[in-house]
Amino acid sequence: MTGGSSPSARRRIAYLSYSTAQFDSRTQRMARTALEAGYEVVVYARWEPGVAFESEGPGYRIRRAPIVPELAVPGLRGPGRRRLTAIHREGDATVGGPAVRAPAIRRTSERALPLRWAGAVARAPRRWRDRLSIFPLRPLAWAIALDEIAEPADLWHGMWAGSLPALERLRRRFGGRTVYDSRDVYIQARAFGSMSRPWKWLLGGLERRWARRCDAVLTVNDAYAEILEQELGIARPTVVRNTPGRYIPSSPPPDLLRERLSLPPSTAIVLYQGGLMSERGVEEGMEAILDVPNAVLVLMGYGSQRHQILAIARSRRYRDKVLVVDPVPPTDLLDWTASSDVMLMAIQPTTLNHRFTTPNKLWEAMAAGVPVVASDLPGMAAVVRETGCGVLVDSVDPSDIARGIREILALPADKGRALRERCLSAARTTYNWESQVGDLLALYERLLRRDAPEDAPAQGPIGGRTL
Repeated sequence: MTGGSSPSARRRIAYLSYSTAQFDSRTQRMARTALEAGYEVVVYARWEPGVAFESEGPGYRIRRAPIVPELAVPGLRGPGRRRLTAIHREGDATVGGPAVRAPAIRRTSERALPLRWAGAVARAPRRWRDRLSIFPLRPLAWAIALDEIAEPADLWHGMWAGSLPALERLRRRFGGRTVYDSRDVYIQARAFGSMSRPWKWLLGGLERRWARRCDAVLTVNDAYAEILEQELGIARPTVVRNTPGRYIPSSPPPDLLRERLSLPPSTAIVLYQGGLMSERGVEEGMEAILDVPNAVLVLMGYGSQRHQILAIARSRRYRDKVLVVDPVPPTDLLDWTASSDVMLMAIQPTTLNHRFTTPNKLWEAMAAGVPVVASDLPGMAAVVRETGCGVLVDSVDPSDIARGIREILALPADKGRALRERCLSAARTTYNWESQVGDLLALYERLLRRDAPEDAPAQGPIGGRTL
């Protein structure tokens, strides 16, 4: 690995994963990379019931803070802090008692949310209040809860828009540089796609203001970089693809899914992995698999609608055709991916964010040598056509999804091997983490130069524009 091999005095990078960090492959991958480059690393994540407040990664700590929405609303911070204390006590008991101690709750005079925002939230229709809870209320509440556990760092690397309030708050408190890792086009994503123009303008303005105060913005593909340049009014973000490291499947490939599900070799496995939620093509894939003989759809993932989707999958209609396994840690994921015959990613064309997405599962399938059935949308389609790694389908049409799956499964053995080799070749030569490391570490080094002026952000607005 080149660059950053001996940062003086062990500079510290703090990653803010606006998730539990258990399945956040990008944060885990970047943390390992920073460690190997000689940085000290800590990860701050979101606490949820059943998860420890603190755990150990490979060479770094993961520290978690809960979201208490009351902390973000003026007038409710006192009850919010009492609830925060109670969550720590109950959480300690849930995950095994006093081995993980709750920090003392410290009071601060700083307001969490301007009164004008509290008023806007109170006046908004309920459906908009739900979205405002997603952003910015819950991220603001998490940022305040981090006060109790955060320690100084030289660089704060925040994931998703949910980390933006914490990036600003931690920089004001401790100093250091900030990086906003915009892993999607947030205000154009599924939760906000149906919002009216004024609300999008309001929330987009918040993201824009916070993002432009960061020293750098990252994203995951070129299309997102172009969109974010315009949406946020910043210089073009650095692109660091969320690709896995080079992987060599065993020969023969692992068969973990068939072993776990007691399936015979004659049954083909179509795998969906990742977020179990609407607009990801899960329901369409479940309908499609009914028209594919001698095959099952395996759902492996997590997400806000997991219980609802699994209940449908276990209904009489899908019995023995749609099967479920629990998600696995990112470090084990490629072995499980390589156990499948086809990877399904029928993401729906419902938002700008979805149209230009290049989901993690695309890179993971290629790394594992598994052909894909993917939505014919600009983001994914360009990669599938370039590499020849699978079949493009109309993702809103289950019959066309079924056609794509059957097309791959019906290939003669020699053409099937050639298809898998195209996947592996693209991953080995181009779409791998090793090809992304240089740009990431170069960014860190530039931001952490000791002679860089503390008040000169590296990521400024286009043409000097300010809000």
